[in-house]
Amino acid sequence: MNKLDLQKIAVEVRKGIIEGTHSAKAGHPGGSLSAAEIFTYLYFEEMNIDPKDPKKEDRDRFVLSKGHTAPGLYAALANRGFFPVEDLLTLRHTGSYLQGHPDMKHIPGVDMSSGSLGQGISAACGMALAAKLGGKDYRVYTLLGDGEIQEGQVWEAAMFAGFRKLDNLVVIVDNNNLQIDGAVDEVCSPYPIDKKFESFNFHVIDIDGNDFDEIAKAFAEARATKGQPTAIIAHTVKGKGVSYMENVGDWHGKAPNDEQYEIAMEELRKAGEALCQK
Repeated sequence: MNKLDLQKIAVEVRKGIIEGTHSAKAGHPGGSLSAAEIFTYLYFEEMNIDPKDPKKEDRDRFVLSKGHTAPGLYAALANRGFFPVEDLLTLRHTGSYLQGHPDMKHIPGVDMSSGSLGQGISAACGMALAAKLGGKDYRVYTLLGDGEIQEGQVWEAAMFAGFRKLDNLVVIVDNNNLQIDGAVDEVCSPYPIDKKFESFNFHVIDIDGNDFDEIAKAFAEARATKGQPTAIIAHTVKGKGVSYMENVGDWHGKAPNDEQYEIAMEELRKAGEALCQK
C-alpha cells in the first residue's frame, strides 16, 4: 500500500476516534490520535493478519499496552474489516463489546486484554517467547505510552526480552511527552528513553511517529534485526490532526462536546479531501 493510501486511512482512523469518544462522552482521544499512523501502518501494512480469521495460528500479535487508547485501536480494527465501522459509535455504552479498554474475549482482532499500565509489554514478551519455543515465525508488536514507561514492570520485561534475544518482538513507545498529569519530563522523566532500551540489549530506532516514510523504514529495519528485540521510539504530537487538541494535555482523557466534535470532524474532512486531490 502506498503512502497516500495510508495517509487517507489514518484520517479515517482519526475520524473514528473522534466519533467514538464523542458518542461515549468519555475516553482518551489525545494519545489515540498521536498513534494513528502507528495503528494504521501496523494493521494495513506491517502485520500478517486476516480479518476473516482473527485467531489464525500464524498471525502476528499486537498488544496495546497503553490500553486506554483503545479508541485508536478500535478505529484501526474497524477500518481493516474486523467489525463494522458504525459500531465505533457504541464505544463505552452499556452492553457494547467496545468498552473503555481492549477485551480479547469479545472484540475480534484483539490479542490481549489490557489497561493496567505497564503490563502489556510483559504479555508481549510471553507471546514472543512462546513463538520461539514453539518454532513459530509470527512476530509480536506492543505499543507503550511514554508516561507508562515510568512503571517498573516495563523494565523487568525489557530486561527479559533483551536477555532472551527476542528478535521477533517490537516495542513501540508513543513519545508525545504528555501524560494525564502534565509533561512527561516534568512528572517523572524517563529520558533518555533510547539509551535505557539500549542498556537492555534492544536495537533502538528513533523516528517521527507521524511520518509514514520513517515508520516504514523503522519496521523494515526491525524485521531485519537479528539476535535482539527492537524498540521504536516514535516521537509524536498528542492530539495530532485536530488543531485544538494538538500538544494540549487536557485532551488526554476528555471527550469533545458537540461543538468541538463538529470542528474536529470538519478539519478531518478537509484533510481527507486534500489527500484525495493529490
